[in-house]
Amino acid sequence: MKYMKVFAGVILAAAVAVVPIHSAAMTVDAKASILMEAETGRVLQEDNAHEKLAPASVTKVMTMLLIYEALDQERIKWDDIVTVSAHAASMGGSQVYLEVEEKQSVRDLTKAIVIASANDAAVAMAEFIAGSEDAFVTQMNKKAKDLGMENTHFVNACGLDADGHLTTAYDIALMSRELMLKYPEVVEYATTRLDSITHKTARGEEIFGLTNTNKLLRRYPGVTGLKTGSTGIAKYCMSATAEKEGMQLIAVVLAAPDPTIRFDSAVKLLDYGYANYALIAKEESGTPMGEISIYKGKVENAPVVIKEQTNVLAPKGKHIVVDAEVQIDASLTAPVAQGQHAGVVIYTHEGEEVGRSELIIQEEIARASAGDMMERIFTRWLFAEVK
Repeated sequence: MKYMKVFAGVILAAAVAVVPIHSAAMTVDAKASILMEAETGRVLQEDNAHEKLAPASVTKVMTMLLIYEALDQERIKWDDIVTVSAHAASMGGSQVYLEVEEKQSVRDLTKAIVIASANDAAVAMAEFIAGSEDAFVTQMNKKAKDLGMENTHFVNACGLDADGHLTTAYDIALMSRELMLKYPEVVEYATTRLDSITHKTARGEEIFGLTNTNKLLRRYPGVTGLKTGSTGIAKYCMSATAEKEGMQLIAVVLAAPDPTIRFDSAVKLLDYGYANYALIAKEESGTPMGEISIYKGKVENAPVVIKEQTNVLAPKGKHIVVDAEVQIDASLTAPVAQGQHAGVVIYTHEGEEVGRSELIIQEEIARASAGDMMERIFTRWLFAEVK
């Protein structure tokens, strides 16, 4: 059982986006597109966002996500050395011309993937992490399922055209959001315009230049990434990410007819988002929101506070009411650790959820001793007698 308390509505100088907004003026010249706000995951604009299409090298968003996950879990390290296989070296399309038995660091291969969209580097990393590209693809599809990418099936790690290698604009936005929120360090390479790696082969050492495929780096203030792609079947695709005014947006464009239209479409989506929406801050981290009963605790009740500030997405220039519903767990059993989960605050507008904040215990609560319990019982008896 939980008890809940509904605060009086809070008037904001903006309106909350509760559904995707479709506007004829916002159509872009691509087969599918979507605009998503990263923190809340709200869809601001979409067109054929759930149609299954070939993603080309935008596939590498998932490859990058699994690389950074492996690094975070310390299954691999930046300075680990990868030996390039014949299979990896055989990749066509965008590449950095790795040779069989060439050795490269995880760092340089990752740079080649993120900056230059290198297919050979992507497959080399896939094999290094999972043992084979096929095993890595299995991990890709599992992660896609975990993220709710219901219309995605990967066949390879790099995005070359292959039967059944399909995803959607919405699913790409989901994996882009996961990468940018969980591993923001990817922005370092995703915003690097020029870099290089060094080939070390039987011919000696050769420097190979890396040029970022994302032309928005030169034309869109606030751009943070993320990935372009193009093949004969997929046409011109991209997942574009940007951050301005404290808000991160993800614009996905699939099957644009040419590269210029691809970039123009992404800019149009991002401009629309920043012109029409903003994040409104709710209660700050540490804000008291009530008390929770502590069974067998040194104290019988303990304060609960907001764990992290939650922002609510809102269209600019309007006034609405957002309600905050506080749900505190019925009780916790001592001992209780500082920061332990104790409930949630759910923000709603016209009955639809628009955000939530976790509630936690503000301080550690020790278990009551036998003496504490006896004193508590005696005190209750005494007050009962007085009454």
